[in-house]
Amino acid sequence: MKYAYKFYRDHLEILRIKLPVEIELFVDFIEDISSEQKADEYITKVENVLNGLYQDFEIHLNATSVLIKKDKTVLEHLFTYEEPYESEMETEQFKELMLIWKNKIPERFKKK
Repeated sequence: MKYAYKFYRDHLEILRIKLPVEIELFVDFIEDISSEQKADEYITKVENVLNGLYQDFEIHLNATSVLIKKDKTVLEHLFTYEEPYESEMETEQFKELMLIWKNKIPERFKKK
């Protein structure tokens, strides 16, 4: 993964992810993926764009929307009050981030 990331547990002992400032808006999207099946579904959509099956694909979640294109994925945060309202990363990196998150989902709500 090109971008640094780390996992931590918040005050409720829920596993969270920390991303660099330039892509931190992606946290809200990633943390909304609550099951491995949903992660697989989104990863398949990204792969379909990367392989040229789709020109682009948009996913809307609770507070975010991502527009996946072959070269970059643009995230729009729908409920933030301060700029930036958008962030972007390379689509290959977005896919890798979702794969990393998918592997952590089973331990997300386990207490230490």
